[in-house]
Amino acid sequence: MRRTRLAGALTAVLALAFAATGCGNGSGGAPGRGGSGGSAPVGAATGTAAAPDRVEPLAAPASPRLPVTVPSADGRTVTVTSTERIVPLSGGLSEIVFTLGLGGRVVARDITATFEQAADLPVVTRAHDVSAESVLSLRPTLVLTESTTGPAEAVAQIRDAGVPVVVVKPAKGLADVGTRIDAVAAALGVPDSGSALGKRTRERIDAVRKGIPAREEKPRVAFLYVRGSAAVYLLGGAGSGASSLLEAAGAVDAGKESGLTKDFTPITSEALAKAAPDAILVMSKGLASVGGIDGLVEVPGVAETPAGADRRVVTVDDGVLLNYGPRTDQVLKSLVGQLYGEKK
Repeated sequence: MRRTRLAGALTAVLALAFAATGCGNGSGGAPGRGGSGGSAPVGAATGTAAAPDRVEPLAAPASPRLPVTVPSADGRTVTVTSTERIVPLSGGLSEIVFTLGLGGRVVARDITATFEQAADLPVVTRAHDVSAESVLSLRPTLVLTESTTGPAEAVAQIRDAGVPVVVVKPAKGLADVGTRIDAVAAALGVPDSGSALGKRTRERIDAVRKGIPAREEKPRVAFLYVRGSAAVYLLGGAGSGASSLLEAAGAVDAGKESGLTKDFTPITSEALAKAAPDAILVMSKGLASVGGIDGLVEVPGVAETPAGADRRVVTVDDGVLLNYGPRTDQVLKSLVGQLYGEKK
């Protein structure tokens, strides 16, 4: 399985579960990677009509000014001379490239780029591993990747073939949104577009935050990573990646607040009782993998929580939840709407 920021921290836990059941990539894959496809829109499980799963490019994107020499998160300095054939190796990076208005230059996608404009592009990952051969067969002039992309040998093979590879730091929270957009825009030779997109994104996030209802008691939300076919049931802690979103939505990350310092820990009745969530956040494919809300409340300990008793479940599409990019305002808006909307 491909090591990602979240999955890497869970290697031991997942290894034990997968040894008994198999990897289960057909139903979703590792935390933070968005699963094997899955183009359900943000908040698709709420029962409301959802907008198409599309990114919104800038109205007036700039043309690349090249060559550019940029720092790479792996400590290298990379010179980019052409952006005619771009391969972004994560869904989040693909989202930024398309939103900057350069989607027409993208020649391949990672399995987690699930939005509509990227759907017909060839996939150059197998499960969650990058295939160097598949990438190189498309003659890329620039590869964008993250420091969690792997295997490392595949990335090295692409670089050794003479392709410029720019590594971008993975996102951990809302504070990383602008930094990631700027890094990608700089590598593409469109820094002005990066500034414009960063400004648009900040304004939209701020607008959502201003509309959050003031409450004396903040809702406690537990982020659960579940994959039923792989028998993986995990409770998010301080490093899960969801804390920043939950806190921006005016909620408390119940796992983090209960003292869980790791990214994820196996779900136990004791851990859930200590977290005592009022609502549960799950990825949409994860919820489907356990049979919906009916199946989720059968996970040991869930039914005994306030969230389980009220069947209060918040869902966001796997492919966008933790991207921290141009559509994070939509993710935040969905969280706010589901948390503070009328209970069903």
